[in-house]
Amino acid sequence: MSGSGPAMASLEPGLAGSLNRGQTDPSNIPVSPHHPVPHAQTYLDELISIPKGSAPGFSFRKLWAFTGPGFLMSIAYLDPGNVESDLQCGAVAGFKLLWVLMWATVLGLLCQRLAIRLGVVTGKDLAEICYLYYPRVPRVLLWFMMEIAIIGSDMQEVIGTAIAFSLLSAGRIPLWGGVLITITDTLFFLFLDKYGLRKLEAFFGLLITIMALTFGYEYVVVRPAQTEVLKGIFLPYCPGCGREELLQAVGIVGAIIMPHNIFLHSSLVKTRAIDRSKKEEVKEANTYFLIESCLALFVSFLINLFVMAVFGEAFYHQRNEDVHNKCVNSSVSRYASIFPINNETVSVDIYQGGVILGCYFGAAALYIWAVGILAAGQSSTMTGTYAGQFVMENFGSALRAGGPIFSPHPQGFLQLRWSRFTRVLFTRSLAILPTLFVAAFRDVSQLTGMNDLLNVLQSILLPFAVLPVLTFTSLRPLMRDFANGLPGQVLMSLITGLVCAINVYFVVDFLPTLRGLGYLIPLGLLLVAYVAFVIYLVRAEGGWRCVCGGGGG
Repeated sequence: MSGSGPAMASLEPGLAGSLNRGQTDPSNIPVSPHHPVPHAQTYLDELISIPKGSAPGFSFRKLWAFTGPGFLMSIAYLDPGNVESDLQCGAVAGFKLLWVLMWATVLGLLCQRLAIRLGVVTGKDLAEICYLYYPRVPRVLLWFMMEIAIIGSDMQEVIGTAIAFSLLSAGRIPLWGGVLITITDTLFFLFLDKYGLRKLEAFFGLLITIMALTFGYEYVVVRPAQTEVLKGIFLPYCPGCGREELLQAVGIVGAIIMPHNIFLHSSLVKTRAIDRSKKEEVKEANTYFLIESCLALFVSFLINLFVMAVFGEAFYHQRNEDVHNKCVNSSVSRYASIFPINNETVSVDIYQGGVILGCYFGAAALYIWAVGILAAGQSSTMTGTYAGQFVMENFGSALRAGGPIFSPHPQGFLQLRWSRFTRVLFTRSLAILPTLFVAAFRDVSQLTGMNDLLNVLQSILLPFAVLPVLTFTSLRPLMRDFANGLPGQVLMSLITGLVCAINVYFVVDFLPTLRGLGYLIPLGLLLVAYVAFVIYLVRAEGGWRCVCGGGGG
């Protein structure tokens, strides 16, 4: 596909300029600084050395040295939005959509593989390369899209944490109080960050372990039919499914694959010391990072599977009246009133999910569920904080012409270095304000319902991460021997097309719910702008290939 004349006129100088600055020479590709930048220390200022193996072949010592970024990346697959999507799919479709969960995770792995290759081969993350290649206006638009995704992810962390505190305190901590408590976990996170990279990675490994143990406990207690679970995973069909099940299936994709996580992973892999002048070391790093990501996403798939299977076994097509009667006679009878006495199918969210587990399997199941949700909520802090810092560092040069704010090690879309505290305070404030409003003036069902909206938002924004990373990993002058081959380009293009088709389906399904031109006209304008920007990114991809002489083989 070829680019238009005016578009290419602005794109070609950015491409040529970045290549002339040494992108094609492996020895000149910038790497992360070996020493911390004074007064602005970040996660990437510490490099982990890789042991040199004397014998060829696989080494567990090397795998351990490369282990960390993939598991940090995988926590975005386990946030409260994912948990809510899992339990709703189980309650609505039973085991019929487990195969969608598995293949959505595989699609996520393919996207993360591109992020790995980009960061390892170039020594730059996706945000930095977007800064080098895109003109100012599309660069600022991409930054704005990713900020929306990051704030949405942080809102899910706030929601999950608030609900967890409410359940653990038996309702003594109101939801708005739980939202305010999330301010303190930000300070704890900043405190932990000072103790080094490996300790930080170990902490988030602990959060993943807590989720595996708590949700695994629920799986053991409920004891889903293993044969039906296996059939749901490996048989891609959904007998008797209708519109509701289809919407849940589409929601899984939006919940699993988050756009800013692609930016995050391309940065995290820069924390290992790799000699990029040696093709063998680059190839080895790509291999070990991919193995680690496969292991991490397998663990995340199991945790999501636990949740979906539990609710598919115990609460598939349960009626409100049945749940109410069960709760009245349980040790958590105080929650019975949240279920109306009628014959409608119970509507489940992460709050009601914990209550139902407590009603059917005892108070221990409720509290263990709450601990798992708390761990899921806390893990989302990592994704929002670091992804936000990586895409925004050195803000000023995109918006003003010079000044002392520039860094000798520029990073991010807009090249502004903010302190870690300022960055977290910015993201968390924007996340807390709307969530606090809903928690204070609405009930818990509307608070958890925000998770559904935020999952849809992540799906809508996904093309703005997938298209750039696909574009750059297909450019041979940038990636050299590690550029995507034609099969890889076709596969990722199909995935991008699938995501766009899902987004169109969401919009088409949503339009009939709107009444009046007051809603339709602004939505129509946004849809036109959205499609236009996606087309621009696709045309830019084709234009760069023309300038560079084609993609990789």
